[in-house]
Amino acid sequence: MNCFNLAGRHALGLLLALGLPAAQASQAGSAGPAVDPVDPIDERLPPVTVTGTRESQPLAETPAAVGVIGPRAVRQAAPTHPQQLLGQVPGVAIAVTNGEGHSSAIRQPFTTAPLYLFLEDGLPIRATGFFNHNALYELNLPMAGSVEVVRGPGSALYGSDAIGGIVNLITRAPGERAGAVVNAEVGSFGWRRLMLEADGGAGRVGALRADLNLTHTDGWRDRTGYDRQSGSARWDSATASGGRLRTVLSFSRIDQQTGANSPLVLADYRDNPTRNNFPIAFRTVDALRLSSTLDQPLAGGQLSLTPYLRDNGMDLLASFSLSSDPTLSQSANRSWGLATRWRRDFGGAWRPRLIAGLDLEHSPGSRVEDRLDVTASGSGASRVYTAYRIGTRVFDYAVNLQAVSPYLHLEFSPMPQMRVSAGLRQDRLGYRINNHLGDAPVKDGASANWYGQVGNTSVSYERLSPKLGATWAIAPQASVWASYTTGFRAPSEGQVFRPSVAGSALEASQRARAALALKPIQAEQFELGLRGRVGRLEGSVAVYDLVKRDDLVSQRDLATNLSVPVNAGRTRHQGVEFGLAGRVTATLRIDGAFSVARHRYVNWVTATADFSGKEMEAAPRTIASARLTWTPQPGALVQLEWVHLGSWWLEASNASAYPRYPGHNLAHARLAWPVGNDITAFLRVINLGDRRFADSAQVSSNTPVYSPGLPRTLYAGAALRW
Repeated sequence: MNCFNLAGRHALGLLLALGLPAAQASQAGSAGPAVDPVDPIDERLPPVTVTGTRESQPLAETPAAVGVIGPRAVRQAAPTHPQQLLGQVPGVAIAVTNGEGHSSAIRQPFTTAPLYLFLEDGLPIRATGFFNHNALYELNLPMAGSVEVVRGPGSALYGSDAIGGIVNLITRAPGERAGAVVNAEVGSFGWRRLMLEADGGAGRVGALRADLNLTHTDGWRDRTGYDRQSGSARWDSATASGGRLRTVLSFSRIDQQTGANSPLVLADYRDNPTRNNFPIAFRTVDALRLSSTLDQPLAGGQLSLTPYLRDNGMDLLASFSLSSDPTLSQSANRSWGLATRWRRDFGGAWRPRLIAGLDLEHSPGSRVEDRLDVTASGSGASRVYTAYRIGTRVFDYAVNLQAVSPYLHLEFSPMPQMRVSAGLRQDRLGYRINNHLGDAPVKDGASANWYGQVGNTSVSYERLSPKLGATWAIAPQASVWASYTTGFRAPSEGQVFRPSVAGSALEASQRARAALALKPIQAEQFELGLRGRVGRLEGSVAVYDLVKRDDLVSQRDLATNLSVPVNAGRTRHQGVEFGLAGRVTATLRIDGAFSVARHRYVNWVTATADFSGKEMEAAPRTIASARLTWTPQPGALVQLEWVHLGSWWLEASNASAYPRYPGHNLAHARLAWPVGNDITAFLRVINLGDRRFADSAQVSSNTPVYSPGLPRTLYAGAALRW
């Protein structure tokens, strides 16, 4: 796998074109802080968030649990995986699946279900219905300007997907002065990463910035390497009529061997963790996004227009289905959309603000899938898959998604200390499928399995989602909030049109009809919170009660490992989240996050079992992290981090035959030191104690299995700026 492919070379050329005049224009450069782990941020300024209303808003007037990871924290973490950054937010845990792939636990158990909304500058990076639980790897996370995480259902400005939470990457704005940064690092297991930044400086046509990330690793387990190329270019300018224009182009290409999450029986997990039972598995991902936002004064307010384009493609030989339904799939999705928003602030003591918007999207996509005849040795959960032959084509269809979503958001202050917000959003979306295989079940000759089909048809969903919240300033540096939010999630195209494999033609047809009848998830959350500052320390507490009705869960056969998506009656998610941050001294800072939660099936009865009242599987009760950061001089950093994940059940029945995974505690260390005026050297050690831990634990072939996490890993490098 070659890291410097065509896309990488084109982006490198763009960077060099920007970097040459940057070097000639300025030796200081606005990109300098990217090397300096100590950000020149005035911590006395009140924190703001942009995700809730897509505009800057004081956090103290935001009735939601929002975690803001600023530019300094992003640069200090220098994450090689989203797990190493997003866990800084209370109640958030990310597990490694393959390479930079992941599953998320934000007010939910660890899940690959479509319950999260991933954004770049406030725009979804994927179309509703074409969710990918790994989609954070399509973002250039280590080069982000900042990251915001909203826990729980989103505001009226966001529709389907935003149930467990929202992750919003904010791109770095171009600097006023020209400059460039070269950041190179190497590490354990063949790790190499080169990150390039260039600022063209502000001129008559605006300001331009470009970022490029080239990454390679051999992987720490057998045959688990990957290559990554990601980049972005951002152009900020002003219009003659007093408006502002922001254009962002982003791309990612990932080529990875996906056996890194290969679960192992307990003996191999302990003694042979590099073993990979799925060496034939792979994934290649291409993602391209282009958007241009015009903010223009209009009718006493501010009009925002954002046309956008997305293009996503993936080839996948999935490791997770090799034992139950081995296939090779090609999926693609292209989106054209327009996000419109008008905001007006009215005068007066109540400070009313009105936001009205309309989101429009057209997203054609396709899926082609072939059954595989695999060669394997061994048995049960220790079976190793070593080769494959392409067999029968079992899915081949084109699908179109249309979405129309108007919304209203109102804020006002009936008293100086109080801010009330109310929102209402209507989502209308529908799929139309053109099935090239017709409506008759398809039989795979080699395995005698059947795949249900639906003919050319349409399905649609509609949902009205109200939101209500309020904040109250109980002191100059403290406020409380309360909110009631609702959300929904339409089934994805794969859940609707790609039913699970069956043992007969009749069963296959039944599963296809059942998939068409899947209902959207409906979510309802009540939340109370407190945030404030005492001296140099600031903290927050959030208490939530989130109920999902018609929850889409995977009914998994523990013997065959086959999963079938079904609507469970109700699930309930309750928890308390704590956050603490601040400076102990001028050079010593502490940051911490802790949460306690319980996730359970309130009502879920299948044909063979009653899971009502049981705890959900893969649902850790406690999530915590803490960082102690010492910055003895500008550019220097010494940081120790502790990460904790509590225990969880391996399957839904909570059977004593399958003991809970006990959880784990890990320690990480990061160091950086200036070498001269323009060079910073750095060192990171992940899993400092070389502890054995599991990124996931479940039951496979009636046997507990564990996917081992990263052992002690070192990264070292240097950053040069000019």
